[in-house]
Amino acid sequence: MRLRLPRWAAVTAVLAVLAGAGTWTAVASDEPPPVHRADKALDLDGIKLDTSYFTSGGEGRRPAVLLGHGFGGSKNDVRAQAEQLARDGYAVLTWSARGFGASTGEIGLNDPDHEVADVRKLIDWLAARPEVLLDKAGDPRVGVTGASYGGAISLLAAGHDPRVDAVAPQITYWNLADALFPNDVFKKLWAGIFFSAGNQPGAPGASGQADACGRFTAELCSLYQRVAVSGKPDAAARALLEARSPSAVGARIKVPALIVQGQSDSLFTLAQSDAMARALTANGAPVAVDWIAGGHDGGDRETERVERRISTWFDRWLKRDTSTDTGPAFRVSRTGGVDSTDGQATLRAATADRYPGLTAAGESFALAGPPQTFANPAGAAPPAISAVPGLGGGLSGLSSLGVGLSLDFPGQYARFDAKPQTEAVRITGTPTVRVKVTSTAADGSAVLFAKAYDVGPDGRQQVLPSQLVTPVRVEDAAKGRGVTLTLPAIDHEVEAGHRLRLVLAATDLGYASPAVPAGYTVAVEGPLTVPTAPGLDTQAAALPWWVWGLPLLGLAVAAALLLTARRRVTAPAPDPELTSVPLQITGLSKKYAGGDRYSVKDLSFRVEQGQVLGLLGPNGAGKTTTLRMLMGLIRPDEGEIRVFGQAIRPGAPVLSRVGSFVEGAGFLPHLSGRENLELYWKATGRPAEDAHVDDALRIANLGSALERAVRTYSQGMRQRLAIAQAMLGLPDLLILDEPTNGLDPPQIREMREVMIRYAAEGRTVIVSSHLLAEVEQSCTHLVVMDRGQLVQAGPVAEITGSGDTLLVTLAGEVDDPLVEKIGALPGVGSAARADGGLLVRLDGTDATALIGDLVRLDVPLTGVGPHRRLEDAFLTLIGGASA
Repeated sequence: MRLRLPRWAAVTAVLAVLAGAGTWTAVASDEPPPVHRADKALDLDGIKLDTSYFTSGGEGRRPAVLLGHGFGGSKNDVRAQAEQLARDGYAVLTWSARGFGASTGEIGLNDPDHEVADVRKLIDWLAARPEVLLDKAGDPRVGVTGASYGGAISLLAAGHDPRVDAVAPQITYWNLADALFPNDVFKKLWAGIFFSAGNQPGAPGASGQADACGRFTAELCSLYQRVAVSGKPDAAARALLEARSPSAVGARIKVPALIVQGQSDSLFTLAQSDAMARALTANGAPVAVDWIAGGHDGGDRETERVERRISTWFDRWLKRDTSTDTGPAFRVSRTGGVDSTDGQATLRAATADRYPGLTAAGESFALAGPPQTFANPAGAAPPAISAVPGLGGGLSGLSSLGVGLSLDFPGQYARFDAKPQTEAVRITGTPTVRVKVTSTAADGSAVLFAKAYDVGPDGRQQVLPSQLVTPVRVEDAAKGRGVTLTLPAIDHEVEAGHRLRLVLAATDLGYASPAVPAGYTVAVEGPLTVPTAPGLDTQAAALPWWVWGLPLLGLAVAAALLLTARRRVTAPAPDPELTSVPLQITGLSKKYAGGDRYSVKDLSFRVEQGQVLGLLGPNGAGKTTTLRMLMGLIRPDEGEIRVFGQAIRPGAPVLSRVGSFVEGAGFLPHLSGRENLELYWKATGRPAEDAHVDDALRIANLGSALERAVRTYSQGMRQRLAIAQAMLGLPDLLILDEPTNGLDPPQIREMREVMIRYAAEGRTVIVSSHLLAEVEQSCTHLVVMDRGQLVQAGPVAEITGSGDTLLVTLAGEVDDPLVEKIGALPGVGSAARADGGLLVRLDGTDATALIGDLVRLDVPLTGVGPHRRLEDAFLTLIGGASA
C-alpha cells in the first residue's frame, strides 16, 4: 500500500529533498562512527579532476591525507583505504589523475607543470576546509601516500610544496629513467605495458593522434615510439623522464618518509627505494624502509599490514603523537614455510634499528670457469626468460621455497659456478662481481643480462631469486673491457649444499637487445661478493617448530611426523550424493593468525548446476576469504567445501574442474589474444586438446580480435579475454571476482552476456561484484554475507521481494538517533538511509501500523510504499553498509 498525501504535500516534499540535497553520502562502515564522502569534479586550468573527500567523527579539525592511485587506475581503487584513514581521524582526499577515471586531460607521467601542480591545488582546497587542521593560514597539516604512480606523486608533492608534512610512498620509483632504462638498456616489456595502460582506443590524444597516443601527451608518445623502434634510449628520453622523477627534487624532500618497496618487482626494484632512502636520510628526514613480499610482479602485497603502518606513521608525524610506535627503521618480509598461498600464515619479519642499505659487508665466493664465448642471435630471438609481468602470478615471491621459472638458451650465455655452501648464507642487498667482456659487434658494444642463481645439490634445479636480472650495456668492448656488475638487490637464503651460479645471457624477454648478431666473450676477474646484513633480527617462524627442526630429529620421530602429516592431508571420501552438485559449503569458518575475530564464521550454502550465483556483501564481509578457501588457496579452520562431492584441499584433483578470474589477468601486449591463451595453457602442462580454446573463445565472443595484438584491445576486450582464459578447459565451475571492474556500460552488458551464455550450457558461475544492478540482471541466485556470516541465500526474485521492504519518503532530514529509533520499533527488522528517504524492512508489523508509529515519532514522512530493487533489499539485509 502507499500513503496518499495532498498534492501540495508531495510538492513540498520534492522541494525539501532538493533543498536538502548535498554531496555528503553515507559510506560503508562496520563500526561507528560513519564515514561521509563528498564527490566533486574540480575545474583546474581547463581540465576536470574527479575527487572524493572522506571525513568521519564529530566536529573539530584534523590532519589531512592525500591518497593517490596506481597507473591505469582511478580514485575508486583507494576508496577502502580512504575510508579507514577517515575512521582513524583524518580528512582524506582522493582523486583520479589526469587521463584516468572520470578526470579529463592528458597523461604527463607526473609532470611538475600538470599532475604535480594539480596536487598543489588540492592542498589549497584542503586549506580552505573548516575541518582540516592548519599549521598556519593556507598551510594544512597534510600527508601524501599512494602506490606506484601515486607513490611517486607523494614524493614529488613533498619536493614541490613545502606544506607537505609527511609521505608514505609505496612500490614506486625514484628515477623513472633509471627504472625504464637501467644501465642504458630499454625495459621494453614493462614500458609496453605501461604505455598500453594509458593508450586505450578512442581515448582523447594530443594533436589528432588518438589512435597512436591514447591519453598520453604528444611528447611522451613520441618518446615511447622513438625508443621502442630503436630499442635504445636516447639522451632526450632520459632527460624527460628524469625531470618528472622525484630524484629531480630529491634535495628538497625533507619530511618524514615511510618507504614501502616490493621484493617481487622487476619494474621498480629495491634499488629505487634504496636511492630514495639514502637521499632523504642525507637531508636529515626521519626514514623507515619496509620491503614487502609482493610487488608489481605479483605476490603478497601485505595490504592490511602496510595500511596499518601508514596510518601509524601519520599518527606520529601528522597528529604529532610522540607515544606512537612507528615500527622498525628497517623491515623485510621473509617466507616462513611451505604454505606459500597464505601470506598471513607464512610471512616472517626480519628487522633492524637502522636501514643497512644494499652494499653492507658480506662474504665472497670464488667462481670457477674459463672464459666463455656465446652469441647474441639475429633479432635477439629466442630470448631468455626471467620476470614476465602478469604471467608469473607472484611466482617470483616463491623463490625462497625453491620455486622459480627461468630459461636460458644454450649457446646464448656464459656460466660460472661457486662451490657448494657448507652452511646457509642469507643474501640481503646487491651482489657484485668483476668481469671482462669482449664483443665482436660492429660498434664494439655488448648488452648482457647478469643474474645469480641458487642451484640445488643435483646441479639441475636452479632458482632465480625474485626472477630478477641486471641489464648492462658495455661500450668499447672490441678489445675487451673490465666492468663491475651490480646484480639485483634481493633478500634470499642459499641453503647448505646449494651453490651460487653467475649467468650472463645475451637476451632477455623483458628487455631490448641488439637485433644484429654478435659474439661475446666473458671472463670472471674476481669473486662474487654478496652482502649479508648480519644486524637483521628475524622473528620466529610462523610454522610449527618441527618443520624447521626436522633435519635434527631422529628417524623414528621423522617417521611419526610423516605418518601424522599423511593422516592430516588425506582428504575425506567423496560423497556420492553430491557428485552432481557443483558446490556445497558446510559450517565454514576462518580466523587469520593473530586476528581477534572471524573473517568467515559458520557459513553454509549450496549451488546447483546452471545457476549464476552472486556473492554479495560489504567490504570486510568475508567474500574474498571464502573464494580463496573455495579455490584451495587457504585452509578453513572449521567446516568443509565440496565441489562435485570432492572435499577441497590445496592441490585437490577436483580443482581442475574449477576456473577462476580473481585478481585480473596479465597478457603479453605484443602477442595476439589467441597466442596469449595458448601460451597460458601450455604453462599448465595439460594436453593441448583439453584446452577447448575455440569453445572458450566462442563464449567470450571476441571474433576476429583474437588475431590482433593485445595492446590494441579495449578494456572490455581484455576483460573478456581474461574470462576466456579462465574458461580454458571449460571448467564446470567458474569463479569470477569483480569481472566488470573498469568497464563502461556497453562492456558490462557484454560481460553479462558472457556469463549467461556459459551457464546456459549446463555449467555454474559464481560472481562476486559490487554492481548490484548488474548482479540483479545477470544472476539467478544470491548469497548475501555480512561480517563473515550468511545473511540470506536464495533466488534473486525471492530476495528482492522478501522482507516486505518499504521506502519511506521524507519532507526533510532526520538525524541518526531517530533512524535508530525507527529500526528498533516492534515488528521492524531494520531501517537504513537511502536515496529518497529511508528503507524499512518489516518483520512482524504491517505498513499501516508502521505509519502510525512514524507519526508518533514525528517523522516528516511524505509517502510509504513497497520498494523491490536488489540494492534496497541488500541495504536492509546488511544494515546500510556498502558492497
